[in-house]
Amino acid sequence: MPGTGRDVMSSKTLLLYDERMLAHEAGPGHPERPQRLEAVSRELQRAPLGHVRWSEPQPADRTHLERIHHPAYLVRLEALRGTSARLDPDTAVSEGSVEAAYLAAGAAVDAVEAVVSGAAPSAFALVRPPGHHAEADRAMGFCLLNNIAVAAAHARAELGCRRVLLVDWDVHHGNGTQHAFFDRADVLYFSSHRYPFYPGSGTVGEVGRDEGEGFTVNVPLPPGLDDADFIAVYRELLIPIADDFRPDLVLVSAGFDAHADDPLGGMNVTEEGFATVCRLVKEIADRHADGRLALILEGGYDLGALARSVRACVEVLGGRAPGPVEDGSPDARIVEVLQEVRDVHRRYRPGLAG
Repeated sequence: MPGTGRDVMSSKTLLLYDERMLAHEAGPGHPERPQRLEAVSRELQRAPLGHVRWSEPQPADRTHLERIHHPAYLVRLEALRGTSARLDPDTAVSEGSVEAAYLAAGAAVDAVEAVVSGAAPSAFALVRPPGHHAEADRAMGFCLLNNIAVAAAHARAELGCRRVLLVDWDVHHGNGTQHAFFDRADVLYFSSHRYPFYPGSGTVGEVGRDEGEGFTVNVPLPPGLDDADFIAVYRELLIPIADDFRPDLVLVSAGFDAHADDPLGGMNVTEEGFATVCRLVKEIADRHADGRLALILEGGYDLGALARSVRACVEVLGGRAPGPVEDGSPDARIVEVLQEVRDVHRRYRPGLAG
C-alpha cells in the first residue's frame, strides 16, 4: 500500500533555513559572515538530495530563551534590534542581527520538535549566528543566543525527553553550553576541542558539579590532528559513555572549523572525517534514542570546506556510508589524551576501558 503524503514527508531529513539569517553582519572582514550560510545552501541545492525537505523556522520566544538566558540579558538584546553595536571584541550586531539570532534559536527548537514528534527522522538547523559560546547573561565569541542549549532545555521541559546527549565537535570549546548544564544530570555534554585555544575553557578536570558531576566530558586536543585522531575520540570515548548514559535525544553542535582548510582551527580533519563521526553519532541515536538526532550549525570559516562538510553529514543522515579516510594509528598525543579522559571519568563510567 503506498505511503501517505505525511509518511513521505516524515521520512525526510528536515533542513531548517531562513534567508533572514543572512542579514546578520558582524563587520568587515569578520570570519562569521553571511557567505558561510549562502555557501552551505548553494552546495546542498547544487545537486539536490532526495531524502531532504526544507522548512523555514519560527523565531524562538521568550519562554524558550529564558530557560537558558537571564531576562535582563534578553531585554538588552531586544533593545539592539535594528541597530549596530559591538558587544565584545569578537561579537557585533547589525540591524538584522537580533532577528537572525531569534530565528537561529527557533530553528534549533523546531529541529528538536520535529525529531521528537516523528515529523522527521533527523534534522539539521542551518543557522547563524552560531550559539555555543553564548552565556546566560552575555554574548560571546560570535554568538548571541545559545541555540543548542535552548533546544535541549525545551526538549527537557516540554517534549518529555529524560536524558539529552549534547555532542560538540566544533574546534572551540562550547563554554556557554557547558555552563548551562554544569550542575545537571539530565543533560550530558561531550566536547572535543583544541586546547589551549579560545575561549580557554574545557580542561579534562571540568566534569560538572553537584548532581551534574560526571555529566560534562571534555576532550582537549593538541593542534594538527587528523581524521584518525578525531575518529578515535568518538569511537573510544563517546560510544561507551553514551551507551552508559542511554540518551533519548541526541543533539550536535556541528562546527566544521577543525577542517584542514579552515583558517582558524589549526586541525587536519576532512569532510569524510566529519561524516564518519556523524555516522558514529547517528548510530548512538539509532541505538538509544529511536533515531532522534538533530545537528545545529556552529563554526566553520572556509566556505568550501564548510559547505562540503555539511553536505557530507546531511548525506550520512540519509543513510550514505562515509567515504574512506586515511588509515593510520592515532597520534601519540591523542592516545595520551584518551587515557587521561578515561582516568578521570572511569569513576563515573566504570565501563570505560583502557
